[in-house]
Amino acid sequence: MENKSLHKDNRSGAQRNYAERAMRPKGTTPRRRKSRITPGMVILRVLACILAFVLVLVITLYFALGMFCSGEINENGKISERLFITVPTFLETGAFKFIPSLYLSKTERDIIVNSNKMGDMDADVDEGLISIGSTGKQNILDIDTTSDKSVGEGSVGESDEPIEIHEISGATYYGTMMVVKDPSRVSLATIYPWRDTGVTLDELVNSHGAVGGINGGLYNSNGNTGGMPYGVIVSNGEIQLNDPTSFAGLVLVGFTESDILQIIDIDGMSAAEVEALVAEKKIRDAVTFQDEASDSNNHFVQLIINDETREMNGMGSGLNPRTAIGQRADGAVLMFVTDGRGKSGHLGASASDLIEVMREYGAVNAANLDGGSSSCMYYDGEYLMTSVTFYYSNSSWKLPAGFVVK
Repeated sequence: MENKSLHKDNRSGAQRNYAERAMRPKGTTPRRRKSRITPGMVILRVLACILAFVLVLVITLYFALGMFCSGEINENGKISERLFITVPTFLETGAFKFIPSLYLSKTERDIIVNSNKMGDMDADVDEGLISIGSTGKQNILDIDTTSDKSVGEGSVGESDEPIEIHEISGATYYGTMMVVKDPSRVSLATIYPWRDTGVTLDELVNSHGAVGGINGGLYNSNGNTGGMPYGVIVSNGEIQLNDPTSFAGLVLVGFTESDILQIIDIDGMSAAEVEALVAEKKIRDAVTFQDEASDSNNHFVQLIINDETREMNGMGSGLNPRTAIGQRADGAVLMFVTDGRGKSGHLGASASDLIEVMREYGAVNAANLDGGSSSCMYYDGEYLMTSVTFYYSNSSWKLPAGFVVK
């Protein structure tokens, strides 16, 4: 029997490969070993693609936003039109006020803000100028229909309807004016006791047996929670919130028991002083909004006091969606809401726009309320003005309170 023995192959790798190629039939190629792709490698590649996309997106946004904040401020303080409009507009927003600081120094921002700054207005409302039930037509200015503004659905002050709805179209905004002839029908509806989540304006209106309404003052809008107001809230004569020191520059806006609109600066007041003020003035329904211009807060409240308009530089503000409330000499309440921030191609209304419209409708006293995405108007089962946010274009943000019409 033949003995077979195993011998170790001492050839080098190169020699073995040469021998294998020599024995391989012509026209054939060696089968390549498949590379092994693990789940971890797939995840890493996906993450790398996402990171690259986000980086490109951030860089694109940075330069795109930089176009809005580009322009010149010369040594004489003259500001380019783009900066004149966009910087105050950004500073008035809640989520985008940081953008100008990415491109402009504080000194440059201050110059731009001051170019649109409004003068101080601390006069008390003279209740003697309001005579509820009178015609009030002598205080209504004629509307120039040849200007950038047009009015629809009736003439100002001529309708016998208890509630009038007027559509107003400005150069940079579209708005709706609700005129309520009887001021006693206007009150403040709230969700008190406060909670984390508020309700939409239609829910607020309907749950209080009202026919219409608008949004009101400051509140926690982060994440569209809307359940907690800020400052001071008075509803049906009850102080439901009394925290006047929570923000600088707070102004109380609301109605007395005699149905007179009050616009009162409460900046620096203590809770006890506010309580005394509410009792003295017999405030039945009121909210607070902020009048303070800086990098951190660009808000304004007083527009017209005792038939005197507020002095201002430039437009007085940027362009944004707005909500304003006023009162004519005959006691009729004016509620005005505009769009903006790109909705229907509109940037929004300025402080000077609000004053102009309120004057045209005969306002003796008028105030700006919370605007931006909060601005909304509901009447007779439908939204006449809605949020600029895409997801709430047919509704409103959640709110803790709003002025309603019963």
